[in-house]
Amino acid sequence: MQQYLRAIANTEPSHIIRKFLDTQRIHNLIEYLEELHEHHKATSDHTTLLLNCYAKLKDVDKLEAFIKSPGDLKFDLDTAISMCRQGGYYDQAAYLARKHDEHELVIDILIEDSRKYAEALAYIWRLEPVNAYSNLMRYATVLLEHCSGDATQIFIDYYTAQFRPKKDAVVIPNAPTPYGGMSTMASTAVQNLAALLPLPYMNMNSLQSPGSTGNQKTTLSQAQLIETNLNEPPAEYDVPKPRTAFSAFVDHPEELIVFLEACIKSDHLKDEDKSDLYTTLFEMYLHTASGKTDADREVWETKAKRLIEGKDIPIDTSNVLLLSELENFRDGTILVREQQGLRFDIFRSYTSAQDTAGAIKALRKYGPEEQQLYPAALAYFTSSPRILEEAGDELNAVLRRIDEDGLMAPLQVIQTLSANGVATMGMVKKYLSTTIERERQEIANNRRLIASFRTDTAQKQRDLTDLVTQPVVFQATRCSACGGALDLPTVHFLCRHSYHQRCLNQSDDNDDPECPICAPANATVKAIRKAQDESADRHDMFLDALARSSDGFETVSEWFGRGVMSVPTATE
Repeated sequence: MQQYLRAIANTEPSHIIRKFLDTQRIHNLIEYLEELHEHHKATSDHTTLLLNCYAKLKDVDKLEAFIKSPGDLKFDLDTAISMCRQGGYYDQAAYLARKHDEHELVIDILIEDSRKYAEALAYIWRLEPVNAYSNLMRYATVLLEHCSGDATQIFIDYYTAQFRPKKDAVVIPNAPTPYGGMSTMASTAVQNLAALLPLPYMNMNSLQSPGSTGNQKTTLSQAQLIETNLNEPPAEYDVPKPRTAFSAFVDHPEELIVFLEACIKSDHLKDEDKSDLYTTLFEMYLHTASGKTDADREVWETKAKRLIEGKDIPIDTSNVLLLSELENFRDGTILVREQQGLRFDIFRSYTSAQDTAGAIKALRKYGPEEQQLYPAALAYFTSSPRILEEAGDELNAVLRRIDEDGLMAPLQVIQTLSANGVATMGMVKKYLSTTIERERQEIANNRRLIASFRTDTAQKQRDLTDLVTQPVVFQATRCSACGGALDLPTVHFLCRHSYHQRCLNQSDDNDDPECPICAPANATVKAIRKAQDESADRHDMFLDALARSSDGFETVSEWFGRGVMSVPTATE
């Protein structure tokens, strides 16, 4: 055997290997293959054969000594890793991959072979942002399944621009716990990982042994890791869009809610991402609420409602309406319609669902601003005996409001109440008696007013006739201005006021003097008449007044009196 070893440089390895393929000579074969690797004469087949020999003998010590040998690489890396994985030596395979910076391979071994999910996540947390992101997205589902809390946190850190690759220092077991230490699970995973393979950014020269005496040596397997970069600024990298992470949380709604809430609170959130985050979070709140009952459901629905309250919410209203309708979240539908001023639609949504309590609540809230709700409420309350019973005294309140504001004519009210035959005469007896009594009183008042106007008109007509046809006897003896005895020249007016000519300040050539006492009243009448003549041609004012009026007949009558509908006279 020694001669073969000395002749390695001058012999064909395959000829020698054939001589030692017998099981009884496996140790000689291992010795020869090891020497081939020392002289860098080994091929991938030789490496495979050597590792198979170690595996057959279950000689882990020699296997580790081989893969951890110092100096240059003496074997094919891919072959060695593949053979270790096939033989079940996952720790050794991970060590080789880590030693040569094959990060994806390390994580693949930890997850697919060793099932060490916490260790894999701890390893990802110690990579550069670009490498960390690619591996995190590749194994996001399985990591969330087995390490939901820590996996969610790394997602939050990365998508909020707070990702810091962890750097570790090594201390002896009794070292004090650092400020803000890791969780128990994460800490245990890091200790296991550190004992298995060298972590990225591990400071191997920082082994400390405070209080140790003599030449006692602290090994890595005996040491404890602490984080040393807690106060360092986050790494610089391009933060991906939050929606790229949504697919990873498909089967983890609670973790997705935590992730979305953290992203929304982030100072680095971009405006173009707000719509995706708010819409998805709103959907998750409703989805979670649908699986809860009573108090728990109300808590989640309250969160959903709070999310869409306000004027500048970044969620499209159509999405809110669609999601609310799918999850039967009526508060969301009502809130959107309220923001858009669709109060009648809100009331109609309650009546469609036959929610009488909700309809009454909406009527009291929106009725003063949307008076057309009262006629609609009247029709709804009398649509069935059950709804009428649920409405109770609210029917009388609606009738009273309709009567006070004149929203419906009495005949219309009767037609509405008789449509379904639900309301009885006793329910509307008070309304009818009040309405009839009021209208009778109004008719009587109008008749007295008409009689008064007719009497005044007849008297005015007689006075005009007497002025034109009958002589007027002036019997005044004193001036209406100065109160002195009348003397010539005197001026008498048909209004039966008499003045000294000197008191009127009128010259002899003024043929149209005017009574000073009656002049203000005459001027007022003339101004009113002039205004009526001018407004008679302003049809736009008439139409505007008619549109704003609650009593159209009264408005038409008023403008008819102003002459707006009179036929203009022809001028010569």
